[in-house]
Amino acid sequence: MNAADAEPSSWMLALHGIYGSGANWRSFARKLVDDRRDWGVKLVDLRMHGASQDAPPPHTLDTAAADIARLVEAMAAAGKRVRAVSGHSFGGKVALRYRGMRPETLVQTWMLDASPSARANAFDDPDNTVVGVLRMLEQLPGSYADRDDFINRVTATGRPRMLAQWLAMNLERERERYTMRLDLVAMRALLHSYYDTDLWPLVDGGYDGELHVVAAGKSSALSDDDKQRLRDASVERAQVHIHEIADAGHWLHIDALDQLLALFTANLPAR
Repeated sequence: MNAADAEPSSWMLALHGIYGSGANWRSFARKLVDDRRDWGVKLVDLRMHGASQDAPPPHTLDTAAADIARLVEAMAAAGKRVRAVSGHSFGGKVALRYRGMRPETLVQTWMLDASPSARANAFDDPDNTVVGVLRMLEQLPGSYADRDDFINRVTATGRPRMLAQWLAMNLERERERYTMRLDLVAMRALLHSYYDTDLWPLVDGGYDGELHVVAAGKSSALSDDDKQRLRDASVERAQVHIHEIADAGHWLHIDALDQLLALFTANLPAR
């Protein structure tokens, strides 16, 4: 996705969160390239999400980051230079892991309401809504009469209709029924890797390029300790930046689209 009247000189990859797809960030990308016509945005479907359904196991942060590296190489061969990677939630940790591979052209990494921390016993936390959604999907039937059938089953568990409609984007029609495109075994593996992996060394180390972390004030994705550690890192290392949007929830591109766009527009480097 890029401005129609000129080929952008730089590209950014937009990585979505777990259970999502690159299309979740289409509105953000369109508005960003309207504001910054020197940049293009590539909407990525991470492994086992969206159209990227054929990735071989293991399904981990490392293999997801390696997928990104291969995509960047392919884009470079087509004359498209990837200079920034942005990731929301699960995708934010993939972006940080990719930064740790020290790609030559990468000048900025953005983590959007994602923590570098490992989270011990995340699967045992009854308040972990991400794992709760996985368990719900594992308990639902394998096929549905139509999208409304799926949405009604999700809302019957007490989840909000907006979440049910978002998850329904993963439904595919097979003959007269609808099935879930997500491979739930792969989702479980990716989440275990996400929660088990400590990426603070990739924040604290002397890695090239800027790291921007955007924290949503109404979200628990980053703990108070995470935020303080990032503030300390931003004082100690000029390439680390933390931005806090106090009135936003986890879905930054919905709750605080204009503020998020302003951050990117002001901070993406010129060519």
